[in-house]
Amino acid sequence: MTQKTLAVELSRLASFKDASTNLEQYSTESNVAAELIWDANNFNLIKDKTIIDLGAGTGILGIGCLLMGAKHILFVEKDSKAIQILKNNLKHIENLYEINGTYEILNEDIVLFNTPADLVIQNPPFGTKNKNIDTVFLEKALFLAPTVITMHKTTTEQYIQELISKKNYTIRRKYHFMYPLKKTMPQHKQAIEYINVSGWLLERNN
Repeated sequence: MTQKTLAVELSRLASFKDASTNLEQYSTESNVAAELIWDANNFNLIKDKTIIDLGAGTGILGIGCLLMGAKHILFVEKDSKAIQILKNNLKHIENLYEINGTYEILNEDIVLFNTPADLVIQNPPFGTKNKNIDTVFLEKALFLAPTVITMHKTTTEQYIQELISKKNYTIRRKYHFMYPLKKTMPQHKQAIEYINVSGWLLERNN
């Protein structure tokens, strides 16, 4: 599978039907997901690994990892509506591909989740409505795995770097995206609004 094919397959997954403003639900753009997953796979971080899709939503990141040969995915998501879409997306992809990896869907708040893994991959809420929720997700991810792929608004970059250093992690790779937020909530005024988002590939220091 090529990166382009991965992006195309991920673009065919269903997204949120009634996105929650309070949960800051928005879909991860398929090209962004494919780039992060493809790059991580080139670093040997996906194939045969146990991976947590933290705040999984409709599952695009974890499903992408399954397509790239992950051994086991833990989809952690507290919203039952999102989980139903996630389940449908998994059925869709399993009808198209032979998936050798296994997975679990955990209807759980990430604060209560404490199972470790090889890698956490996440696109957490940006903290626009729920102040500091992005930090909660990042600190949990750093607690759970020695390697983390995470996305945050670029305006928080200095704080993120300080937290990473405090938690004894190194930036292995950094990405920048003009991230498209589609009009899915009442406060959105444009059909698509582009915001600056940074992606981070982080590794715990030995």
